[in-house]
Amino acid sequence: MRRRRLLSTGVVVALAGCVSLPADEDETDEKTGEEYIEDAIETRIALTDLQARRRVTAETPDETTTQVEEIYRKPPAEKRRAVRRSDDDDPAAGTVSVTNREISWDYYPEERLVMKRHHPNRVVADGPRLALESLRTNYDLSDDGFDTVDGRDARRIEASPIDPAGDDAGRSIDLLVGETVYRIPLETVSESELDEATVSRTIWIDDERRYPIKERDDVRSGDGELLHRLTVTYEDLEIDPDLDPETFVYEPPAETEVVTIGLEPSGIYDSIEAAAADAPYDLPEPDVPAPYELDRVTLVEKERQTGPTTMLWYIDPGRPEREVYVAVRTEPRFSTDTLEQTAVNGHTAYRRRGRIDSLFWTCSELSYEVSSATVEEPLDEVAASVGCP
Repeated sequence: MRRRRLLSTGVVVALAGCVSLPADEDETDEKTGEEYIEDAIETRIALTDLQARRRVTAETPDETTTQVEEIYRKPPAEKRRAVRRSDDDDPAAGTVSVTNREISWDYYPEERLVMKRHHPNRVVADGPRLALESLRTNYDLSDDGFDTVDGRDARRIEASPIDPAGDDAGRSIDLLVGETVYRIPLETVSESELDEATVSRTIWIDDERRYPIKERDDVRSGDGELLHRLTVTYEDLEIDPDLDPETFVYEPPAETEVVTIGLEPSGIYDSIEAAAADAPYDLPEPDVPAPYELDRVTLVEKERQTGPTTMLWYIDPGRPEREVYVAVRTEPRFSTDTLEQTAVNGHTAYRRRGRIDSLFWTCSELSYEVSSATVEEPLDEVAASVGCP
């Protein structure tokens, strides 16, 4: 019989809404804990790339499984993961996942299969930085002294939710140590146990580099019995090792089936002028403020239900997770019924607020969009510079 999977990638750690987390009993060192998390955020913002061996151990009263992976990251978009050992079967040892801004590859060794997915117009976010910021906002943090993790002095931080009943604290946990989110499987836990369950979080921050190198999340019943424990540790962590760009490009092994899906672009260009030669309409030249620079221009001949789409991508070279893009389409991709009406250079426009902040408008039979996943970006000014060509 196929064993129950303890580790599952790509899913948020999910608990029932009734789950509470225990309050912190010692708040005397809260400020110090907050300072360590602030330092970790600053380290994440400043780093260029990292590599490490990541050890993930999941424990229940009946079973313990361990997974060991090599990981490489260049935030926010480039990442590589190779599974070297797995007690579970998902993912299996030998599995490789590689992602850059335009393409993802997933290699499944048992099937000798590579799934190649094009995503030229994907907006990316720096998940670990957002998880750190969520921890800072939604938890009381206390410094609980020094430990040694992988031969490093590490500060142990205990985290207690500010609002145990809130969605951010009680329903999900985004792990800080690593680039993948794991699901805690509680399908064998009775409803009564789950109603009274508590979750405790402990994070270890490398004292020298001020970066998370270990996290442990415990789920316990109301009487203190361990229901599930997940421990994630970085080993041999290197920050800014100057990774080769080819790290984030994958060459499938010989005699491997490659299945290609997603929106394959007809072109990715380094300049607006180069893209304009192939685009079926005139392209704008937006006035995007410093320090933003044009990173690339993507042209997709048919995007979902619309016609040709051209996207001009601008990033802050010092913080590449900060993006602004300008899109030109032959058909609009917004609904006026659900958006806030505004204006761009005297023309009716529509604003969408949320994870991605956007302005939409139409002009001369073309549809325009200016968007950013970072809310402080000056979308109004950029949209005004595009105007109505």
